[in-house]
Amino acid sequence: MAFNHTTASIPGPDDITRLELDNGLVILARRNPNSPSVTMRGFLHVGGLFDQDEKLGLSDFVAASLMRGTHQRDFQRLHDDLESVGAGMGFSGATHTTGFSARSLAEDAELLLAILAECLRSPSFPPDQIERLRAQILTGLSLRAQNTGEMAALTFDQLVYPNHPYSRPEEGHPETIQAIKNSDLKAFHQRHYGPRSMVIAVVGSLEPPRAVDMVRRVFEDWENPEQPSLPDLPNWEPLAETVSQRLDIPGKSQSDLVVGTAGPARREPDFIPASVGNNILGQFGLMGRIGEVVREQAGLAYYAYSSISGGLGPGPWSVRAGVNPDNEEKAVELIHRELERFSDELVHPDELSDTQSNFIGRLPLSLESNAGVAGALLNLERYQLGLDYYRRYPGMIKAVTREDVLQAARQYLRPDRMAVAVAGPARTQAVP
Repeated sequence: MAFNHTTASIPGPDDITRLELDNGLVILARRNPNSPSVTMRGFLHVGGLFDQDEKLGLSDFVAASLMRGTHQRDFQRLHDDLESVGAGMGFSGATHTTGFSARSLAEDAELLLAILAECLRSPSFPPDQIERLRAQILTGLSLRAQNTGEMAALTFDQLVYPNHPYSRPEEGHPETIQAIKNSDLKAFHQRHYGPRSMVIAVVGSLEPPRAVDMVRRVFEDWENPEQPSLPDLPNWEPLAETVSQRLDIPGKSQSDLVVGTAGPARREPDFIPASVGNNILGQFGLMGRIGEVVREQAGLAYYAYSSISGGLGPGPWSVRAGVNPDNEEKAVELIHRELERFSDELVHPDELSDTQSNFIGRLPLSLESNAGVAGALLNLERYQLGLDYYRRYPGMIKAVTREDVLQAARQYLRPDRMAVAVAGPARTQAVP
């Protein structure tokens, strides 16, 4: 393997401890002898998929409420206890999951874990704190409505995923957040939060047996017989033709655009070829081919790049750019041209070789921190990749051929079946 680091620095079956408790909670642990701290990251299978349209954002609201107070510690004490030992903790909502991340010195790991368990198991949803949080969420949604990049992305999702959960923003809309009552938060938590399919990774100076024992002690008695399984995603239907929509946002001087469609889910066999191809298309160097052609050569964009976000479902494979409103059509046309070339011609051997070296070389760098390793372990469990995945990874990347990249591009990036979303100043508005 062409690593600068030894293979032993890459997580594998010999140094990852995995244990599933009787209640369904999965614990992953790995020791880092070079760190005095510990990181705990994880997720529960509860997310925006459970939200009703009229109260969209409920799952995200609950996740944001977990640190507003528990039945054991009020808001002030909870944050004082964390701050007193220099610890940190946070929760975040998403479509499929609610995630959490916490860190402290190893000597304070038991306190950290106790607070984490309290937040997950017994949040109190104090009314005064909930109303403050609601005001913050509404402010964030107001800012979103004025952000051309975020609104272009939201519009893109609505175009690509009609009648599909991925068309909905997990943070909701102002009217749906206003409709959520404190009782809704409590009921959602009581029904959906539980240990089944929860995953927690503990990485740092703790020995794995001790880390496992600590997690077991605070979570093994947690039960929720009513906890539902994550609902199945409906099938996604590819676009039959190119669709486009432009959103006017008065007072803006820049337009943001998103061009693309849905790509492969993370578990699909063509995800790795598609990911390697995307690096060539709009990531590597100065944002790949897209950045070189649209920004550097044509000078049509302030930024231009592509991204692929395969997850549990078919996440977007798209190109994004920020442009002068006068250059919207030219930029979209040039992006289409590059997508046509990418799905019609084999990439150059040097492009593929450089990208493969980039993928393999950056893996050890991503695993240099406790947080990086914890995130990597969670991906193994989330996508059922196998504990030896990162040891196999270099060979999998090296095995990708130019033909594999072209096949993935032809499968997903069909230039005649794209979504084009643009958000920018009103057409009648004079641009400064």
